[in-house]
Amino acid sequence: MTAPPRDPAARIRAALDRLAGDMPSLGVAVSGGGDSVALMRIIAEWARGRRIMVATVDHGLRPESEAEARQVGQAARALGLPHAALLWQRETEAGNLMAHARDARLRLLSAWAQRNELAAVALGHTADDQAETLMMRLARGSGIDGLAAMTEWRDAFGIRWLRPMLGVGRDELRDWLRARDIPWIEDPSNEKEEFERIRIRNAIAAMGLDIAALARAAAHIGEARDALSHYAALASQGAIIRNGALILPRRPFSDAPAEIRRRLLVAGCRWITGADYPPRRATLLHALNAMAAGSRVTLDGALIEPAGDRIRLSREPAAAMRAEPSEGPLWDNRWRITGLRPGQHVAALGLEALAQVNWRLSGLPRDEAAASPAIWQGGRLIAAPLLRPAPPLRVSPLRGATEFRRLVMAH
Repeated sequence: MTAPPRDPAARIRAALDRLAGDMPSLGVAVSGGGDSVALMRIIAEWARGRRIMVATVDHGLRPESEAEARQVGQAARALGLPHAALLWQRETEAGNLMAHARDARLRLLSAWAQRNELAAVALGHTADDQAETLMMRLARGSGIDGLAAMTEWRDAFGIRWLRPMLGVGRDELRDWLRARDIPWIEDPSNEKEEFERIRIRNAIAAMGLDIAALARAAAHIGEARDALSHYAALASQGAIIRNGALILPRRPFSDAPAEIRRRLLVAGCRWITGADYPPRRATLLHALNAMAAGSRVTLDGALIEPAGDRIRLSREPAAAMRAEPSEGPLWDNRWRITGLRPGQHVAALGLEALAQVNWRLSGLPRDEAAASPAIWQGGRLIAAPLLRPAPPLRVSPLRGATEFRRLVMAH
């Protein structure tokens, strides 16, 4: 077996060839820290005619952040790369600030990448990030999915994310930068032990743990996760998709181990709702226990009904009623609507309007009919196209069998 090249840049270029070799364009997220600055420099050298763009998310959490974003912009333009500073407009301070900041960063970068028609966005995660994440999640008692290594690529928030530096350590990258007199920004928050990741980073150093060995352990757990995903995919082979609902064969589901049932339910709920994240583990376990007892249950906006030899997952009517009305073309992150006329909008049909459309003739269960998209003009019901055809109005689900299989295998 050939040993990987000692030069970290060579390993990153090889990963870029593998992950993005056929992409005509690529975005790079650059904070100004050593990892992302090295990534930007290496991608600039690797680009070979590809369209490369750089973005920095300014979370506004430190007084220096605006100036640091400008500094990144200057470095990017010196390499001939266009740069955008994306400002996070915080609406609330409640909850986990770091989690809110992470989600905001991904959403801002995704919107920027889609506006600029970029094929993917490269992130500067390293082997050190793998090791730190593993230890953080061990401390929280995470399951296989939480402990598994970050993957080299994933699709989320409407864009593909690439991590070409997972095989490289943080110290290697800084040595590479120093050898070329390339400056980077040291974030003072990296010294603050009130942040969990910094406490874990310091603990790893204090115990003398091997970063590469921890990253390998996360990779091994990732292989176990992939095997479980394959088992779940086999258990879901008899799934039926009909009118925006998902129907699972009950026997393979019930006979599968608890972890496989959990994976199928997570995939099913995310398929129904379009959520970026799975339901919380405690609510998920409650739902599984209720299903084992033959009860129907709601979970994160999905309605789950075991009946006979099937398990039916559909949109919870109350969640559909809470969805914002839309003038098209998309509604409830579930449906695409065409044929709307001026002044018309889409909202849930609702239980009170069922009698107006004689829903029983549609063949849909009552709750599915109530959660279905209806066309309204002011407060007047115009049509319920899923229950009864109403040309030129047309509704079609955003997700089909391919998306469900992808969610079953999702990392």
